[in-house]
Amino acid sequence: MDQNKHSNRYFDRDISWLKFNERVLEEAAKVDVPLFERLKFLAIYSSNLDEFYRVRMASIMALSKVVKERKRCLDSVHSIIRSQQDQFGDILRNQIMPELSQNNIELLYNVDIPPALYPSLREIFYNQIAGFLHVEQLTKHTKLFPENNKLYLTVSLVESNDMFVVNIPSDSLSRFYSIPLEGKIFVVIIDDIICHHVSALFGGREVRDVHAFKVTRDAEMNPTDEMGVTPTDQMEKLLAVRDLGFATRLLYGAAMPEYMLRKLVRTFKMDDASHIAGGRYHNLRDFFSFPKGSPHLNYDAQRQIRLNIHNGLSIFDRIDQGDVMLHTPYHSYDMILRFFNEAAIDPFVEKIYVTLYRIATDSAIAHALISAAKNGKKVYVLVELKARFDEANNLRWSSRMKEAGVKIMYSGARMKVHAKTALVTRRQDESTRKYGLFATGNFNENTARVYTDHILFTSNTKLLSEAQLLFKILIKNSRQPDPGKIVFKELIVAPFNIRESFFALIDHEIESAQNGRQASIIIKMNNLEEETLIDKLYEASAAGVQVQLIVRSICRLIPQQPGLSENITVRRIIDRYLEHGRVFIFHNGGDEKIYCGSADWMNRNIYHRIEVCFPIFDAQIRSQLLAIIKLQLRDNAKAVMIDQLMNNVPISNGEEKVRSQSGIYDLVYNQ
Repeated sequence: MDQNKHSNRYFDRDISWLKFNERVLEEAAKVDVPLFERLKFLAIYSSNLDEFYRVRMASIMALSKVVKERKRCLDSVHSIIRSQQDQFGDILRNQIMPELSQNNIELLYNVDIPPALYPSLREIFYNQIAGFLHVEQLTKHTKLFPENNKLYLTVSLVESNDMFVVNIPSDSLSRFYSIPLEGKIFVVIIDDIICHHVSALFGGREVRDVHAFKVTRDAEMNPTDEMGVTPTDQMEKLLAVRDLGFATRLLYGAAMPEYMLRKLVRTFKMDDASHIAGGRYHNLRDFFSFPKGSPHLNYDAQRQIRLNIHNGLSIFDRIDQGDVMLHTPYHSYDMILRFFNEAAIDPFVEKIYVTLYRIATDSAIAHALISAAKNGKKVYVLVELKARFDEANNLRWSSRMKEAGVKIMYSGARMKVHAKTALVTRRQDESTRKYGLFATGNFNENTARVYTDHILFTSNTKLLSEAQLLFKILIKNSRQPDPGKIVFKELIVAPFNIRESFFALIDHEIESAQNGRQASIIIKMNNLEEETLIDKLYEASAAGVQVQLIVRSICRLIPQQPGLSENITVRRIIDRYLEHGRVFIFHNGGDEKIYCGSADWMNRNIYHRIEVCFPIFDAQIRSQLLAIIKLQLRDNAKAVMIDQLMNNVPISNGEEKVRSQSGIYDLVYNQ
């Protein structure tokens, strides 16, 4: 069948993302997941949805006014979210809370506070909370501007028509307070503690209504290349106004009276925002900070696997013996930290280059780079100031490193540097050796505890010479490199050769299939959106190439469509750790070509970011990566198949249950 006859060739990006978040929500309902981990999945779902409203909703709403198709999309988005919110409430109230109670933990959620707790709550309110509360009367002259995703109460009094707003200081204080009583732990939400004592803020006058609300605002920032304005100055200005952006959502309790809702909308000029009636509580991402319970209510601690360097060797001596790959969080991150720490003090190290996209809050790597500069090494660091929601932290660290003598570079307004690459040059015995790291995830020791990634240590001259070329480009022309003037042969680097390289790899499989030879493609990534690459996979499917995809989040490719994609399957894995590594495997006549890298197949990654995908040459590492991916393709415990309707379909094949993350740990441990 002619591929062009398929009028519907791609899933909608935003609905696909909502289906991913739905899969996160499903994990919160699974009885085989420890109870407190299920609360974390509720928190992840809620945090993800907040980010969706901050990042995507403004553009969806704007387009819906001029494009009929986007209006239908907006209606679908609202419908899906309402359904998911109902599911969220059902999981929390009817599944998790009864199990908490069975473990002697009483979460007081949407219920009256028992009088026996009043004395303790009074102490908490006056000793810990009262000093953080602000009261603002709502008038046409009010100066209050509800901040992005902050929590508020709106209050009316019996004796007047006046309305007031009181902040809920959950960004400064705990959201939950634990009170032991009669062999149980009662967990009270700060919202209810304030509501219980709110009349004290009005001299004891009687309160008529009190309800919570929050406003979500567009958080997209659009820096520009301005003459005479430094990237840091521009980012500081943008950060200062980010929380003042266009309101995309007013979320309020469904029990809020109509007069209150009208007053909020009128006072804060939110006619164009989505007005969403929710539950009594908002910002349920705060379940991340739910009070700790018995250890058995969490996943068992998993001891990280350590790669030790013996016989007094330096890390550079060890890399000289052959490539090394770590698979975090199964492996300890210590070896990455050692790479930077040794480079900082090694007298033979002359230069250090690294890209930093999301820097850890108290980054050991940044500290090592500062020490390296103070120890006389030339240190070049590309800090990406536009890493969404990490801008302020990256700005802070770039300033500290710059003060220490580190040469700091920034990308241009239209080009993010998302590559995860480091390079060390080391002079010894009249020659210069290169040592490098190529990774699928950020050089961030905090996220490495929960993100599954692959980090390659290598002294391969060809790869590192091309890495050095990339750093020279970033140093000399970081604002807007010209893809047409640079040639990479070993590395796949966006925007220079990424689309053409993957096209060529896919074309080789198509040619094999057309000549009756075995042909297959296995790709694991976070997001699949870019249409020309999707079309190329459709072309491969039509030629008979077997294509197996593992896509965690957005997937616009429609699998299993006759005449278009019947040879393509798509899996999604949601488990204890966040699947983050990108792996690309092409059969290549039995001599597989294997790449790992930083790039998803999205428009932004292919055309508007610096990305690096790197080949795997070492036979043992190749074998191990193949075994890891094959385990994920066999997963029938935490993996689902994405069907033609975008649904997450459980895998029921009657075989023994395979949970890939557990299997990968055992595999890596035994090897």
